[in-house]
Order: sequence, then structure tokens, then C-alpha cells
Amino acid sequence: MSSLAKNYKRRKLSFASGKGSFLYTKSGAKYLDFVQGIAVNSLGHTNPTLVNAINKQSKKLWHVSNSFIIPEGEELARKLTNKTFANAVIFQNSGAEATEAAIKVARRYFYSIGKPEKNRILCIKNSFHGRTIATINASGSEKMTEGFGPKVAGFDHFKFGNHNELKKKITNKTAAIMIEPIMGEGGIKVIPDWCLKELRKICDKNKILLILDEVQCGIGRTGKFFSYEYAKIKPDIVPIAKGIGGGFPIGAVLMTKKVSAGMVPGTHGSTFGGNPLAMAVGNAVMNEIFKKGFLGKVNSNSKYFISELNKIKNKFPKIIKEIRGKGLILGIQLHHDQTKFINSLMKNKLLTIKAAENVIRVLPPLNVNKNEINMALKIITKVCNSYQK
Repeated sequence: MSSLAKNYKRRKLSFASGKGSFLYTKSGAKYLDFVQGIAVNSLGHTNPTLVNAINKQSKKLWHVSNSFIIPEGEELARKLTNKTFANAVIFQNSGAEATEAAIKVARRYFYSIGKPEKNRILCIKNSFHGRTIATINASGSEKMTEGFGPKVAGFDHFKFGNHNELKKKITNKTAAIMIEPIMGEGGIKVIPDWCLKELRKICDKNKILLILDEVQCGIGRTGKFFSYEYAKIKPDIVPIAKGIGGGFPIGAVLMTKKVSAGMVPGTHGSTFGGNPLAMAVGNAVMNEIFKKGFLGKVNSNSKYFISELNKIKNKFPKIIKEIRGKGLILGIQLHHDQTKFINSLMKNKLLTIKAAENVIRVLPPLNVNKNEINMALKIITKVCNSYQK
């Protein structure tokens, strides 16, 4: 009997090793992994470049306090600011911590300019921003907050796509609007570019901040480093995690110079955030993602994958309702509950994971190849055929 708490409903399957897009059980069974730790293993399992980076750093220095300068963290922060809108970075250990930090940065900014009353964050109802007490309240999900009362104040919500409600919810106490450009847990729902542009205009008009949660959809996952780049806008704050560590726990909050001014010494900290071991891996991930042609390959593979998935949808319209997503954060929405379908895919050695609205999330590594995509397409087609019999 396991000594682990029962807060996860784990599949009766475990793995002994992994390589690239594949996982292997102790008995040698091979699975095509299109979960990749939920968009975490951006370069697949045991990527040689990342293995080399972590081995090299592990022989030098694992951890020191943020009371000292950490050169590896300085390097990664510089890479992130050189490639993005940001002027400053605070490193964390996870996406939830990064989102918490983003909330703190927004509130602290208004406090620092003499407007402490501006401390409320406006979010999409039933979104997902993490599992801490604050972030479950930011998500506005009754299911996620049940049993964890009292509710944390400071969050308001509007329904997905309801712009009139959004505008009405903005008050003189609103500090920021926080959304996921692509709602991962929420069902791979893509916020259109025109909507992101409008959000930027709304924030500018009301002199509030725009926080874009790129924890799941960022770090090259959409074919650009950040998904919001397609809309040609600049946010004020962006929390990241998952793919930046390629499997090693790293989170960060990126911000403009203006909002970072409020984060003076003593306002925030993280014991492990930005430690040399994590930073060495993060630097290696950044180097790989920004190699010439890497993101172009993500886009070409995505275009092919989405086109072929839509062909399967058109062949099985009573099974598949919609193909969603962008880049390599994809969703297959079914007409009925997706659990049985996911289990059937797993029996055929393809690993996927569920999201809301009967959506199956498909999250291959960013360096997946066409042959591996074809393997997945073949298995999905096979399972669809079995449903028709």
C-alpha cells in the first residue's frame, strides 16, 4: 500500500526510463509520450544537452543563498530579458509560485506609487493559475476552492468571452487583468489575437496592468517564445515555468522596469529559486530553443499535425467535435467524456491527458519529429475506428 496521500488519481502505470518522445516501463514496454509532464519536458526525456548541463553544474555548485550573486541566474535573466518584453526577472520553483509572485508584483507596484487601494486582480472564471490558496481563488473555480475556505479576497471574475462583463468588473480598486493566452486546464481555449489587443487597450485606458500567464503555453510551445507575441502586444507581467526547465523545476516572473520598481529588498524571496543547478538547465533550454530553425520546425510540425487531426475529425464527426490549440499545445474535443478514449489511447501506447470540456490535451516535446507525429495519428485513428464498431 502506498504511503502517498490520495490527492492524485494515478494511472496504474509507471516508467523506468525515457528518451526523447518515449517512455519505457521496467518490462520494456514503449509508450509515445504526448503528455511530457504536462508541457514540461520541452526537449523530451533525457535530452543529451540538458543531461550534460546538469552533470557539469552538479560537479561545481548546487545551491547557494540568494544573499549572494548567482552568475548562472544573472545569465538566464539576461537571456530572458534580451528575448522578451521584460526588463527584470524573479526566479521561483514552479508555476504556482510564479503566478503568486506576479500577483504580488502587481499589488506592490500600486502600493509603491501611493495607490494601495488598487489591489484586486480580474481573472476569467474557471481559469487555472495554480494550486496555492491564492491561485485557486484567482482561478474562480468552486470545485478548486471547495473545502479551502475562507476565500482569499482580492479577486474578481468574468466569464470567458464576455467583454461587457469584463469592462463592468473594472473598478477603481482593480490593479490588473490576469489571463492565460491559451487556457490549458480549461480545455485548450485560445484567446484570439484581437482579444489580446483589446485587453491591452482596456488596461491602458484604465491605467491597470496586464498579466499574461504563460506557464503552460510559453517557452516555444506555440512556435513563438511566448504565445502573446502573435498579437504583437507587450504585457506588464508574465509568470512562466514548465518548459523553461525542460523537466527541472524552474519558475519565474518577468516584468517591465516600471512595475519592477516596487520590488525592493525584503518584498519577496525564494530559498531555492534561481539556484545554480536550475539556472544551468534553464540556460541550456534557452540555447536550444533559440537555435536557428528550432521554432520554425515547431511551426511546420504543428501545421502538419493540426491538418492531419482535422482530417481525422472530418472522418469521425460523431466522435471528435473540434481540434483546438496552436503550435504544439493541442486539444481534441470529443462529443462525450474523454476518459475512455484516453485509456484506449494508452492501451495502444500513446499517452495523453485530459482537460475541461471533454478535451484531450496533446503535448509532445517541441523537438518531436514527423514520424512520431504519424505514430500518434495512426493510434488516434485506430481508437476512433474501434468506437465505430
